[in-house]
Amino acid sequence: MDRNYPVYPYIGYKKKVVKQPIAFPPQHQEEAPGLEWKMYPRPIYDYAGFKGSGKLQGKIALITGGDSGIGRAVAVAYAKEGANITIVYLNEDYDANETKQYVEKFGVSCLLIRGDLRNPSTSEFAVNQTINKYGRLDIVVHNAAVQPFTEDIMDVSNEQLDDTFRTNVYPLFYMTKASLPYLKKGSSIISTASRVAYEGDKNVIDYATSKGAVVSFTRTMALSLVDKGIRVNAVAPGPAWTPLTVSTYSADHVSTLGTDIPMGRAAQPFEIAPAFVYLATEESYYVTGQVIHVNGGIIRDS
Repeated sequence: MDRNYPVYPYIGYKKKVVKQPIAFPPQHQEEAPGLEWKMYPRPIYDYAGFKGSGKLQGKIALITGGDSGIGRAVAVAYAKEGANITIVYLNEDYDANETKQYVEKFGVSCLLIRGDLRNPSTSEFAVNQTINKYGRLDIVVHNAAVQPFTEDIMDVSNEQLDDTFRTNVYPLFYMTKASLPYLKKGSSIISTASRVAYEGDKNVIDYATSKGAVVSFTRTMALSLVDKGIRVNAVAPGPAWTPLTVSTYSADHVSTLGTDIPMGRAAQPFEIAPAFVYLATEESYYVTGQVIHVNGGIIRDS
């Protein structure tokens, strides 16, 4: 691979203004949902210019899919704000341990739980281990997902459809049910939705449909839990440089990722994480049932 490929620039980090579409070196991973350590260039999950101010001091956050991508960036941002972390991941041991080591540099603890969220017992185990270690739970982030590539609905096998929903939708129910006995007034549940839930995408038919379910879940649970003082919201990212992307799309598609949106580029994970911080803090105490769109300038009505 050409190591002279330009490093991904963005406003404020290298003091450059992006004027031309920025893409990435062509690459594809067969493993799903992908491995961050194999990507080049590596996703940027932390911005040194962001200094925490204790907004989540003493809080406990459980993040599914927190080993890499957006989940890793959220774990780092929460750690900078003082939260202790539990990360639930499938089998990406190297990525998970790398995230743990980085997060704990900020003086917090990071508990790793390896397990398959398609099994409801994984959620029960993760919550129980979190309570055993920390004694409380304040923030639940539903982030784990798979994103199979499709060209036609006829390519979506019954087995693939079942797997997508068991991975992307069922755990919303499993983890929320396992967590609710421990969540209190002021707690927050945050899900990762997607721009494709609103505009669709012919190349990820079952994934886009499952993300529509995430939006509906968010709005429904917000109404269901508002009397308990528990807020439920979501973040809908646009294209982002994550392992899920390189395990979904062809190398040719990756090389043009995000160049068709107004900002002309995909997001780095750290650019999405602040929305998760906002929704977890008391600053968003009047916000529930909402979806924050972090998508590089694509206008959404809802």
